[in-house]
Amino acid sequence: MKKEIHPDYHEITVVMTDGSERKTRSTMGKEGDVIKLDIDPLTHPAWTGQHRIVDSGGQVARFNKRFAGLGTK
Repeated sequence: MKKEIHPDYHEITVVMTDGSERKTRSTMGKEGDVIKLDIDPLTHPAWTGQHRIVDSGGQVARFNKRFAGLGTK
């Protein structure tokens, strides 16, 4: 391996959404840094099976209002 071309590979701590911590190795940041996750396998719909609609700025409500009569005769 060539010297001085590879990033530093060190241990960091990952904090899951439930507060539990995991130690792993990464090239991110520096030794001892902490990553706090917003989404992980404990909360992501792909793993939990619970889907919810996040309505940012009333977009879902506007869509439902605009297309409410579509498909009905």
